[in-house]
Amino acid sequence: MALQAETLKTVFNDPKNFNVKHPLYSAWTLWFDSPATKGRNLPQTPMTAFPQTPHPATPGGAAAQGWMEDIKRVIDIDSVEEFWGLYNNILPPSALPQKANYYLFKEGIIPAWEDEANKYGGKWSIQLPKEKNRRHVDTLWLYTMLAAIGETFDPYLTDPELSETHPESLVTGVIVSSRPQFYRISIWTRNAPGVNSEDDDKLRQRIEGIGKHFKMSVLGYNEGQKLAGPLATEVEFISHKDSEKKGKGRKIIV
Repeated sequence: MALQAETLKTVFNDPKNFNVKHPLYSAWTLWFDSPATKGRNLPQTPMTAFPQTPHPATPGGAAAQGWMEDIKRVIDIDSVEEFWGLYNNILPPSALPQKANYYLFKEGIIPAWEDEANKYGGKWSIQLPKEKNRRHVDTLWLYTMLAAIGETFDPYLTDPELSETHPESLVTGVIVSSRPQFYRISIWTRNAPGVNSEDDDKLRQRIEGIGKHFKMSVLGYNEGQKLAGPLATEVEFISHKDSEKKGKGRKIIV
């Protein structure tokens, strides 16, 4: 037993030759796209040798087929060590080209509305003016990813009294997007109020809990703080089905 213990090395004992990993609650996949990757086999990041992007295997996948040809699957991770190895070897959001996106989604879930895990869901998002947030967006994205892989967004997973009856997190993935004048950070959920749900009141309460955690614990704003302004939005939720209505859908704002 003592000999076995001596051969076990964590990343804290030996950052280069560790043989013990700390598993995540779920496995995750990082995806990437930008104008520079269209028609290419590799994303424009410092990493090399990525697996080919699979075709979406969902009932509505045909609708996303063209878009999925441009998005690249970067890597799968299932441990704390793999996450930090990934994070420390790719470009931060502040250095991404315009119209580029990182998608961190649970393994097996494609970052498309048509995926079975997403088609009845929606997203929390915030839009941040680029000039004012260039120094902060990398930290905000890091905190968003940590909350996702740490499963702290969904109150039904962090509350011991509720977690036993709701073992599956509502969160399917998180996205950061770089645009010419702003950044956008989003959290996708597998369900949304008013979309194929039998108990909208409880679901809305759960969705609002995710939004409040995002606004206050991840982004660092006060609960009642107003954020909207030129190129900026509040922290707001909309279902994917309502997003298709181009601004006419119902929104939840925290």
